This record gives sequence, C-alpha cells and structure tokens, in this order.
Amino acid sequence: MALVVGLLVTLLMSVPGTALARTKIHKSADSLAGRGMWIWYVSRSSGGTVSGILATARTYGVSTVMVKSGDGRTMWSQFNSSLVSSLHAGGLRVCAWQYLYGNFPKQEAQVGAEAVHDGADCLVLDAESEYEGKYVAAQTYLTDLRKLVGQSYPVALAGFPYIDYHPGFPYSVFLGPGGAQYNSPQMYWMDIGTSVNSVYAHTYAYNRLYEREIDPLGQVYQNPPMGQIIRFRQLSRTYDAPGVSWWDWQQANDTGWKAISIGAGNLSGVTPTSSAPILQLHSVGDLVVWAQEHLVTAGYATAVDGDYGPSTQSAVESFQAAQGLTADGVVGPATWTALLHYAAAAVTWTQTGAVVASAADVRRARAGRTLRLAVPKSAHLPARRDEIAGAGGRN
Repeated sequence: MALVVGLLVTLLMSVPGTALARTKIHKSADSLAGRGMWIWYVSRSSGGTVSGILATARTYGVSTVMVKSGDGRTMWSQFNSSLVSSLHAGGLRVCAWQYLYGNFPKQEAQVGAEAVHDGADCLVLDAESEYEGKYVAAQTYLTDLRKLVGQSYPVALAGFPYIDYHPGFPYSVFLGPGGAQYNSPQMYWMDIGTSVNSVYAHTYAYNRLYEREIDPLGQVYQNPPMGQIIRFRQLSRTYDAPGVSWWDWQQANDTGWKAISIGAGNLSGVTPTSSAPILQLHSVGDLVVWAQEHLVTAGYATAVDGDYGPSTQSAVESFQAAQGLTADGVVGPATWTALLHYAAAAVTWTQTGAVVASAADVRRARAGRTLRLAVPKSAHLPARRDEIAGAGGRN
C-alpha cells in the first residue's frame, strides 16, 4: 500500500495542474530552534489527543514536536494533514520523522515527501545501524527526496553521535552536498555510559567538521537525574545550539518534564571543546572520505576511498605547503580549518568505478560538477558499537 501511495505521489507531482502539484510545501527554517519533544506513538502521548498534547506542550514550554511519520517505506497513519493542522492551530511547529533502512530508498523518499506534503515544517531522518555502509542508498534517497520536496526544504539527520564509532556510515552523504542542512545527533549520555560533559565534547569534536547546524537531541527516557538533564540544556547554550529536543514524550516522567522546562542559568567557567580528530596515514572512515572530497575541490588528485593512504598523504602535504602550514601529512586542527574553506566535492557513488579522483576529476569538481566514484573501501568497515541501542524508534 505504501508503495502504491508513493508512486501516486510521484505521478501527481509530475502532472501540471493537479492538486498536489499546486500544494504549497509548508516549511520553517527555524523548526529545530527552541525546545522540541519527540513523539513515537501519538496514542501513548498525553492520552493520544491533540488537546492533551497541546496542554502538555504549553505547560512545559515545548515549541516543536517531532512526530513519527514513517518507518522505511511505510507511511504511519498517525501522521496526517489533520493532525498537523490541529497542532499548528495550537501554536506548535510540527516536524515529521522517518526511520530509514536503505533497502528501498526510492520508496522511502516517497514516504518522506508524503509527510512534507501533509504540512510538516521539517523532515528528520532517523538513520542508524541499518544504513551502515549504504552510500548508494543514501545518495538515492536524498536525490529522490530533493526532487520531491525541493533543495531548500529543511531536512535534518538524527543519527549516531560518535562518528568515530561508525567508519562505514555515510555521514558525508547525509550531511554533504544536497543532503540535510541540520544535524541533530542522538546524544543519549546514559545509554552511551558517559557524562553529559563528555557526550558534548566527543559529539561536537567530530560532528562540527561536517559544517551543519547542530541541534542536540537529549534523553528523558531511562529517567535521567534532573541535574543531568538541566546540565544538558546549559551545555547546549555553551555550545551555541539554536535548539534542543528530547527523546521521547511517552517515556518522560514528571521529573523529566520538569527538568526540560524549569529555569536553568548559563554555566560559568566552561568552554566548548575546540579539539578536532586527527587524520594520518592508515586512518580510515567517513571523515577520511570527507577530507578527501575537500582535497579534490582544493585542487589535488587523490583516492576518495575512506582510506588514508600514500596518495592522500601526498595530497595533504602539498596542500599544507601551499597553505603555509607544516607539511607533515597529518590533518590536524589547522589543516582542517584550511580544508574546510573549500566546498566538498559532490560525488555520485557507484558500485563499480574509479576510486581515485584524477586530474580531470579535479577540474570537474572545481567547476562544481559531480564526480562518479566507487563506494569507498571504508563503507565495508564494521561499527565499533551501537552506542544508542537502548533508545528504540524503529518498527
């Protein structure tokens, strides 16, 4: 049924003059700003009524709700234009969120677009372990989604917070050219088994390099102590996050609701981390892909394979020398800063093809054209750990 609906959406959008073709996509670039709460099941949130949800939101200062709209290629009936209109009328912004698997990315894109046309202010992509290594699927999903909703419609990735734990995950696709404009990592410190301070330092050190606005997603499930929830809020201001959201409505107890809403002053004597991950010979993972894509646009032919080998080291050394940096072949904070002055090369990933960006590819990338390259070798690397396994959200 979801496939039929998705195909109908595509066909209707392609026919001038149809009602759907004339539908104005409701979007709000600041949907993730402020205080947000995630709704997994509407039926288990404040009695399952719009009036109950609105009353709770007013009581605790929630400005945005992220409501589950789809699971893979299946649209959830709880997300519809009537629900969105009623919540909008009550003063709430409404974002749709979709759990992604990557097995049927074209159909998943149609389900995402259907939620957008139901009036969602933004679309949040919950992509986790099922998307490890799926560069082609991620590219397909985003390409089709953008055709259906437009390049400027606000999309956010809500994924794993610890990028170094997931060398095969296609962050550079989800957060790269044509991808999500916002990044809402699932920073569940209790699930991860760390402190609030540490989850911020680790997450920001890696995620900041993708240069997307970061809007932290914290936890009220597992009943965290009130002081930890408040500190999460305080650190969000320390790190200049425009918005903070919480997983999730149905698992929040009275203490959790109070903790996300009571007055919490700014922290003193705490500064955000300024560290950045170091890449060098034999480093692997998507961050290597990201650095390689920037090297290509900066004018250097190199492998774009997620494996920091001799060609990448040589390109880095040449880049560093040209930038007046120490030419040691190591990508540290100063080299990251210089690299990120260049846009990432746009890449169409394929199952077969070149793994090295040639001199001709460099010219194409610098002209803003898309390269065709084989899926990076790092895509096949296993995850170190699913650090947020206890959160739920799929199915």
